[in-house]
Amino acid sequence: MSQSQKLYERATKVMPGGISRNTVYRKPHPLYSVEGKGCRVTDIDGNVRIDFSNNMASLIHGHAHPKIVEAVNQQMRRGSAFATATEAEVQFAELLCDRIPSVDKIRFVNSGTEAVMACIKASRAFTGRSKLVKVEGAYHGSYDYAEVSQTAKPENWGDENQPTSVPVVSGTPAGALDDVIVIPFNDWPRTQAILDNHASDVACILIDPLPHRVGFSAASPEFVRNLYQWTRRNGALFVFDEVITFRNEYSGMQSNYDERPDLTALGKVIGGGFPVGAFAGRQEIMDILDPGKDQLPMPHSGTFSANPITMTAGRVAMELFDREAVSKMNQLGDYARSQIGQAISNSGFPASIAGAGSMFRVHLKPELPVEYRACYSAPAELRLVRALVDHLFDSGFMLINTCSGTLSTAMTENEIDALAESIESGLKKLELPVAAK
Repeated sequence: MSQSQKLYERATKVMPGGISRNTVYRKPHPLYSVEGKGCRVTDIDGNVRIDFSNNMASLIHGHAHPKIVEAVNQQMRRGSAFATATEAEVQFAELLCDRIPSVDKIRFVNSGTEAVMACIKASRAFTGRSKLVKVEGAYHGSYDYAEVSQTAKPENWGDENQPTSVPVVSGTPAGALDDVIVIPFNDWPRTQAILDNHASDVACILIDPLPHRVGFSAASPEFVRNLYQWTRRNGALFVFDEVITFRNEYSGMQSNYDERPDLTALGKVIGGGFPVGAFAGRQEIMDILDPGKDQLPMPHSGTFSANPITMTAGRVAMELFDREAVSKMNQLGDYARSQIGQAISNSGFPASIAGAGSMFRVHLKPELPVEYRACYSAPAELRLVRALVDHLFDSGFMLINTCSGTLSTAMTENEIDALAESIESGLKKLELPVAAK
């Protein structure tokens, strides 16, 4: 019996399913990591794999970057958390406010979910309205409102002209569903018709500029522009979820558009490998959190928010991820998508490659899906995706379970070439579903 299997048997006795997050679940048992260096991870049984997951896109420099480790160790000796503010949070706030043109002020939290949740609550507090607009299928964390229609299916997603608000968790209050307006991605005519029916009730429109679960295609400039202009006409706020996409440009993917969001949710890479989230934006909006003012529309706190360990690690990580590093990563991302695309072509399997910046996703579809309903995978296709991900895992590569990958500055073309070769061999093993033949 392997050490991983033994540990999993212990884990199932004290945790539901033996895990604390479903993303690490796999059969017959999860991977248990003991060490990570650069872009490689060693598990408890001594197996070494190249890490294209990077803890769900959160590790921009891979594992245990020496400068981050050194800075964190120095801070650890001074203390890990205090019931006071620290200079570390001021330094990091200054760095991010200088880096992102749309940001005047920022508040730190402990996860991307918290960051999105705070953006929604701030939008409601600022506008006095309750409804949230989000793209069908888009992932924005595990908040009741933000997760609506993340997992919608053909049997419950409703008409494409009026998508249904579908819960992820059984028992989600009907009121939460009623306060979420679901729109199709990159389809302005249908979106406008939906929005105009709720013009006086919308607190904010929330958008991920490169939604992973919607296909990993970017929001078109036209779609973003029309959404933004609609919010200007109707008194709503425009919110960018850059928890994942901030890695793709020096100032986040919002810099690819002419319109600036009112609020931005951040997370993942800005933590330098530690739990983090942040919400930021225009001073007029962010000042509703100021406890020094007579009116406090949005009280906000958190025991470990802005702890000096995360603030130190995040600041060093972002200092290292300068304009040159971002450019190099995106060039490597272009190379990865090109090599994987060639591997797909060589395999003869009807698949496609999506993504931008330092991220990619392999779709087992001949045509690249650009919205959620086209991206949806039926059970037969899901089985093939799992088989490909398992093949890659057994071949020494860790990917996100949708067959998606993210790069780190620790990677080179050598790791990309090895992955592409394994993807080609994995695709050649797959048997097309009967319906696709």
